[in-house]
Amino acid sequence: MKAIGGAMPLAALDAVAIDTETTGLDTARARIVQLAGVAIALGKVRSDDTFDTFVDPGEPISLSSTAIHGIDDAAVRGAPPFSDALRAFQSFCGARVLIGHSIGFDLAVLESEASRADLHWTKPRALCVRLLGAIANPRLPEESLDTLAGWLGVRIAGRHSAIGDAHAAAEIFVALVPHLAQRGIRTLAEAERACLSLASQLESAHRAGWAEPVSRPDLSASISPVDPYAYRHRVRDLMTSPVATIREDMAAKAAIDLMTERRISSVFVSADGEPLGPVSQYGILTERDVMRRIAAHGADALGMRAGDFASRPLASISGEAFVYRAIARMERLKIRHLAVRDENERLSGVISARDLLRLRAGSAISLDDAIGAAASASEMAQAWATLPAVARSLAAEDLDARLVAGVVSEEIRVMTRRAAELAEAAMKEEGLGAPPCPYALMVLGSGGRGESLLAPDQDNAIVFAQGEPDREADRWFADLGSRVADILDAAGIPYCKGGVMAKNAQWRGSAATWRARIADWVGRSRAEDLLNVDIFFDQRPVHGDLALGAELFEHAFATATDQPPFAKLMGEKLFSAPSPFTFLGNPRTSEGRIDLKLYGLFPIVTAARALAIRHDIRRRSTRERLEGLAAKNLGNMEDIARLLEAHRMFVTLVLEQQSRDLEAGVPVSNRVEIGTVPRAVRADLKIALRATQTLPDFVQGLMFG
Repeated sequence: MKAIGGAMPLAALDAVAIDTETTGLDTARARIVQLAGVAIALGKVRSDDTFDTFVDPGEPISLSSTAIHGIDDAAVRGAPPFSDALRAFQSFCGARVLIGHSIGFDLAVLESEASRADLHWTKPRALCVRLLGAIANPRLPEESLDTLAGWLGVRIAGRHSAIGDAHAAAEIFVALVPHLAQRGIRTLAEAERACLSLASQLESAHRAGWAEPVSRPDLSASISPVDPYAYRHRVRDLMTSPVATIREDMAAKAAIDLMTERRISSVFVSADGEPLGPVSQYGILTERDVMRRIAAHGADALGMRAGDFASRPLASISGEAFVYRAIARMERLKIRHLAVRDENERLSGVISARDLLRLRAGSAISLDDAIGAAASASEMAQAWATLPAVARSLAAEDLDARLVAGVVSEEIRVMTRRAAELAEAAMKEEGLGAPPCPYALMVLGSGGRGESLLAPDQDNAIVFAQGEPDREADRWFADLGSRVADILDAAGIPYCKGGVMAKNAQWRGSAATWRARIADWVGRSRAEDLLNVDIFFDQRPVHGDLALGAELFEHAFATATDQPPFAKLMGEKLFSAPSPFTFLGNPRTSEGRIDLKLYGLFPIVTAARALAIRHDIRRRSTRERLEGLAAKNLGNMEDIARLLEAHRMFVTLVLEQQSRDLEAGVPVSNRVEIGTVPRAVRADLKIALRATQTLPDFVQGLMFG
């Protein structure tokens, strides 16, 4: 089990609710007589995953203690000593977070017992439901187990037994999660930070000899080595192309001869045997498939149809995906070959385990393919929550922060695609049927550009083949869009505050509706009429009939490029952008932080997009758009180089700040704490901010040049 980071949502937390029964209340002298734990997973109490044992305390149990928990000397006779009980308990808990009511007492007793038995003890990550209850409902007269249970409607069975109280603590924690979310506390680190703010309660527990019930942020614990190669390269960089294709009625012997002749380990099989077809039309036949058939049928297998051997459905991956995802997908599916598809869902190559041997032995990949296999929003949330730690690890490897942003964007696109798959499946189960016509779900904005940071919200849209607004097809896709939005929000990517989501009518429509919408955009004469329109020109299709989205992207660019005044309107935002400096020339901060999205990223992204539209540079990322200007000999090369460096610096500083804040439980934003920026870097930051102030003139000079 992977270590749990501070960004993990409470609703998706893997945890164990624990409780102890002891011989007394003095944590230095009390001996444990019963130890229990109840698992919590994906927001549910797992009553089938429990730990419960009596413990021989090695001394008589007083009558006063027995009067409370009912455990006497006879009950613990023959029970394991603490040393054996602790080892079994730690094995049961693993890396899961511990949860309990007044858990500081239990942790202190466990530590004292471990010391007495000369056992190694490391305080686990923990949360206290007593403190969480005080945060969720400050009006409660007290936070006893019974009071919390009564408020939340939790039934307690077996009160004052370790297993009964552990089960109650588990149920209370699950019930508290939505109440905490209403107060802006959604992650493990946010819960820890909130608990640590209850100074008087923590001090009272400390005076009683209890351990601190929650952990303090330790950002260094989140950093683990990774191999940057897998995050630096795309699948298209390693794939073999073109692929070998054969007809499914070809004999297996001919397929083997072809693989031997070309020294390859697989061929793709389809009805017509032609290359570059839709990936859904193919199966794959590998050396191992043939060997298994020969082992089962002998020489007769050589005369069988290749199509009978081929594996279907074909496992595939986008050529734009990072290599880490190919590695993880092969491992999850237990296969050695992946078909590679282009942006139109056509077979464009193949990547094999052999192609990946160039990766360093024993390299850590960290991110896996869990999102693609997630069965619920909670499972998606667990995978999404690993990103901040990966981002920090990649930064420690000096990977370009723009590549890290690309990794985050890749995860957002996979999250969006998986949300659509789950939504479609739910609609079919509810009798609402399959999609009424082909469609594409598109990610807009930073996710489409490949520049997402760690505080994204949803930006998505749907184009479908045919159908009028508010008619049957449109209503079906409205339902789909709402479900996608709900799943993504529950998984950790919140609703777009500006409403840029396919569930809203203006971000959904048939191909004809979208073409009319685009024509209306480019015919406008005021910049204020084009709110949020600009991010559509970053769109990238992620699910469904990707060709529909790709065609719309091409049409939007062609239409907008043909109308220079539209690109000019897109760039006018730069002329009203606020200055990043105070009257005295210092970076403009609020509470010690500067908003580098507002003062840095927004101007550069806006300028690059407007000029890309004007000069028909059909690229999505800001970097590619600026480099596209240079390739066309548009603009001063030194100015473009300065903007590229400024963009890199802004992305780096914001990502570093966000990953720290997520692990520390600080509300994540695009604001960077100036005090944490090294002095030398601070000087470079001023230079980068000054570069953004030249953008209005830069854009104006190139708009009609």
